[in-house]
Amino acid sequence: MTPDDLKALVRTVPDFPAPGILFRDITTLISHGTGLAASIAHLSRLAHNAGAEAIAGMEARGFIFGAAVAAQMGLGFVPVRKPGKLPVKTIGIDYALEYGRDRLEIDPTAIGEGQRVVIIDDLIATGGTALAAAELLRTAGARVTHALFVIDLPELHGAARLRDAGLTVEALMDFPGH
Repeated sequence: MTPDDLKALVRTVPDFPAPGILFRDITTLISHGTGLAASIAHLSRLAHNAGAEAIAGMEARGFIFGAAVAAQMGLGFVPVRKPGKLPVKTIGIDYALEYGRDRLEIDPTAIGEGQRVVIIDDLIATGGTALAAAELLRTAGARVTHALFVIDLPELHGAARLRDAGLTVEALMDFPGH
């Protein structure tokens, strides 16, 4: 399936979670076996081209795509977790959201010094979570140069923020609006 075929599988839900928002729901994509497999194949090709030695994904939907790509490529997967979810000593980063703050944590022993880690998530909007994940992975010793997404919402400028931070950003599809 082409990225345009995959785009047709993404459901748009108007006025969620607030009036005026067009929510891009990947449930319809991941529940379509051929579409999910094609998404993983496309992301795997991009990760291979980026020289991935490991894949990192942010909780929770980044786990779906990231872990599948890692498995297909025979690479390790680094879960970037919400606070308090890992049973070992972690390192973390606090970061700003549109209306508040959040935190991400990782097990730093999951990354080898200088290991090339590619970030994968379902969607890039404002880029705050992906920027925080990249900084956290770099703090743990990873070389993070690429971030891959299923969906980009370009009007929210997240991909541009990541590019300004030195990351190569690629997405399988984009949608207007937010």
